[in-house]
Amino acid sequence: MPDVFIGLMSGTSRDGIDAVAVTFSDKSLEILATHSHPYPDNLADALSRLVDSPESTNLDQLGELHAWVGDVFGEAAESIQAKITAPGASVIAIGSHGQTIRHGPDSDHPFSLQIGCGARIAATSGVDTVADFRSADIAAGGQGAPLVPPFHQWLLAAPDKRTAVANIGGIANVTLLDGTHSVTGFDTGPGNSLMDAWIRRYQGKPFDDGGRWAGTAAANAALLQRMLDDPYFARPSPKSTGFEYFNLDWLDRFEPADPAVTQATLLALTATTIADAVSTFGAERLLVCGGGAHNNALMRALADALPGLVVETTETDGVHPDWVEATAFAWLARERIHNRPANSPSVTGASRPVCLGAVYPATR
Repeated sequence: MPDVFIGLMSGTSRDGIDAVAVTFSDKSLEILATHSHPYPDNLADALSRLVDSPESTNLDQLGELHAWVGDVFGEAAESIQAKITAPGASVIAIGSHGQTIRHGPDSDHPFSLQIGCGARIAATSGVDTVADFRSADIAAGGQGAPLVPPFHQWLLAAPDKRTAVANIGGIANVTLLDGTHSVTGFDTGPGNSLMDAWIRRYQGKPFDDGGRWAGTAAANAALLQRMLDDPYFARPSPKSTGFEYFNLDWLDRFEPADPAVTQATLLALTATTIADAVSTFGAERLLVCGGGAHNNALMRALADALPGLVVETTETDGVHPDWVEATAFAWLARERIHNRPANSPSVTGASRPVCLGAVYPATR
């Protein structure tokens, strides 16, 4: 009877939830089912207002959104459960990342806020749910992000290769694997978030499909350098960031001009900051996952910036790039249920290894 863990993930695009059902063995996994669960339009709009203009949302509305997001995550969990056809499969736990609203690990009182009530997910799904993965690492002095490098190490590390993994969601992060024993990583800066926001402003589209718009122009070298001069990029790790920092207000400070040129420059910013991290590490290969893996122009830019390096998606190592992050939270739920520390102090800067996540027992 296989033990199944479900991972639920929603990123900075705030358009819906990725869900996976996974079984794990010693150093491998099998994805039994996948599911994409869109947010209702009115919920997506409310989340965008909350993140983009937090002053427009009061405490009552925030509380309702926390419950509402939890209900929709619970629906996603029910939907993925219905797709599991493995005989005798038993769902042990759900790992829910929740929806990040604010990330402030360098505040006077460090925090990272994800909404999506774990108790409601457990009640809807009838499955023990692990949520609030970042708080324990922050309480131990860490950044609370990125959390996926230990999973990358578990799954993707090769004993004879220095491997880099780039997870390109709204924010991009890299994992740097020195064989199977050492792991480092950090948020490099914008992934897709600025490109998505820019094309929404000028073309009303949610994202630049395949990087086609960016491909119609050349990057502006002077604009790119002004962006790269931002102090975040020179900061040593551990470091993490979010849309509360890298947003359209940040971009507008640089007085961008031609929209297509700016889009090309934003793509170059993502590629350059990832490539700088990878080349400094001396990686022999780069594995890409997240939505950025579908941006053909971005993948070409990474290959051009890293000549002689193999640049490919995580699909070559057995996991489709769309499902890596949700699978990571299924794995983190597994670690929490077994009371195993799952953060990486060398990544987050935490003072010690800690168990991640709060467990909400099923109540249905």
